[in-house]
Amino acid sequence: MKMKLRILLLVISMMTLLSLSAQNSDNPWQIYAGFNFVDLYPTGADENAPFGPQGKFLEDPFNVSERWNFGGPTISLSRSIFKGFSIGVDYSMSIIKKIEGNSLGNYNYYAASLNLKQTFNTSRKINPFINVGYGISDISYKNFKLYSKNGSNTLRAGFGFEIKLSDRGGFSINTNYLHTLESTGVRHFRHQAGMYYLFGGKDSDKDGVPDKKDACPDQAGFVEFSGCPDTDGDGIPDNQDNCPDEAGSAEMNGCPDQDADGVTDKDDACPDQAGLAEFNGCPDSDGDSVIDGEDKCPEQSGDPQNQGCPWTDTDGDSVTDNIDACPDQPGTVENNGCPELSYEVVTSINELSTQINFAAGSSKIQGKIVKDTLDEIKNLLDENPKGNLIIEGHTSSDGDDEKNLILSKERAKAVKEYLIGIGVDPDRLKTEGYGEEKPLSDNDTMEGRILNRRVQFRAEF
Repeated sequence: MKMKLRILLLVISMMTLLSLSAQNSDNPWQIYAGFNFVDLYPTGADENAPFGPQGKFLEDPFNVSERWNFGGPTISLSRSIFKGFSIGVDYSMSIIKKIEGNSLGNYNYYAASLNLKQTFNTSRKINPFINVGYGISDISYKNFKLYSKNGSNTLRAGFGFEIKLSDRGGFSINTNYLHTLESTGVRHFRHQAGMYYLFGGKDSDKDGVPDKKDACPDQAGFVEFSGCPDTDGDGIPDNQDNCPDEAGSAEMNGCPDQDADGVTDKDDACPDQAGLAEFNGCPDSDGDSVIDGEDKCPEQSGDPQNQGCPWTDTDGDSVTDNIDACPDQPGTVENNGCPELSYEVVTSINELSTQINFAAGSSKIQGKIVKDTLDEIKNLLDENPKGNLIIEGHTSSDGDDEKNLILSKERAKAVKEYLIGIGVDPDRLKTEGYGEEKPLSDNDTMEGRILNRRVQFRAEF
């Protein structure tokens, strides 16, 4: 009855282990197989030990040189529970041969137990562990029996090392002291060495990477990519690859960039031309912020509002037509392209100037009408203090061309001096002579020649 109770306890312990569902490792189950070395020295035994009547052989029962009894197998099964802690069962067999003074022959040895084990530094190559257990052990003479009268409840404690050879398995060595709780048992050491294999982790995609470590558990992949595939073979796993179907570079997050402009082809509006990121990979050769494909003047910096072309400057006053308030009349930048004296003022002055007439071959200011006209021009300039005037002198075609040019300059100078004389700032007046180059009327008639002997005004810019 006692033997049956012990066997029942061992079976219940195994069933308890196999029913556990908790886990904290990728492959929670471990199976181990190896060899054992039973060492009966120097633990000793009591008088009921199986080595002789009344402990006859126990005064010096085992010679040190003969204490090791090599045997096997040793097998175990365990399951990880939490952070290196596991529970399992093991079973060992051996034959005890080396007993000094023994004339009875060999003894059969077996031990089985339920064990608790704590492994440290599970992430390293060499991981130490400690273990404790409870079970039975038996050393029987002659025939092997599952449980003989020499069996005993046994406590065990020990330590060892696991040496990882791969993620799934490795080599394990350990030593244990087995302490029997009954006089029929024999206290002893048991040393073990063997191989272990880990299994039981869920691997949905069957790629050899357990789901717990698999970044892509539903897609078969590679161990080096944490279980993720690399469809385009560019060395970047699909879960980190922005272009999983096109081989690319790590710098471009797995996408190609055939023009090497730093913009991936999928985002590049001009994938065959190196360009700029701010223009979606398209070039801007003239740097005017209009991409070449939309620039009407790609080699000439222009205005985006003018399709990339520069604006014209019809009047040549350095104020482009798009912002020139007087595009056909030279002006100043400060006055938005218009002359400081407005077109209207200059027009009024020129209307007055039709009253300024000269006698043939003369530059003399004479006559009340001419002087009154110049007084009115002076008043207009006083009312418009900004801006300068250019006084143009002209002649009819009578006489020599060279003399006419000189005469035209003298007429302009005479008007300037008169205006200065009545109070006009001299810095506001300049003169030019054109001779007979710019007739206002036909020189073939008297009336036309009279009109051509004149001065005209224009704004200086």
